[in-house]
Amino acid sequence: MGKETRADVETLRAADADRQKVADQLKAALDEGRLSLHEYDDRVRDAYGAKTYQELLVLVSDLPRPGLSATDVAARRQAEERRRARRLPVALLVLWTIWAAVTVVNLVVFGLVVASVDGSIYPWPVWLLVPGAALGAVTVGVQAIRNQKH
Repeated sequence: MGKETRADVETLRAADADRQKVADQLKAALDEGRLSLHEYDDRVRDAYGAKTYQELLVLVSDLPRPGLSATDVAARRQAEERRRARRLPVALLVLWTIWAAVTVVNLVVFGLVVASVDGSIYPWPVWLLVPGAALGAVTVGVQAIRNQKH
């Protein structure tokens, strides 16, 4: 399945084992009260008559995985929303990456200078804390503003 797209896979012919797997998932949905008996009968009939994966996928596309309760689905949705809210905007990620790269280069150069020169050397990399602190403050502010909107 390396280079095949999902559309290519969906047009492939389904096997009896695939039809049985979908029928089992439909039975689990019936047992959990997600499908009425009439819906279950219609979908199982369609599952056993399906020729392609696409026809099978349509039958279970509106169902959560078996064993998930409505509470589990809601909890996962809330967790995803919290993760999305914590995610930094791309501009801040770029700025943090640039700051980190400049800091690493300065520390390496400082380390080389200290190792190769006798006597005391002014610790110039300490000045990189200033833009780092400013960037940290901006990040905290942006996240606070984003969290107020939610």
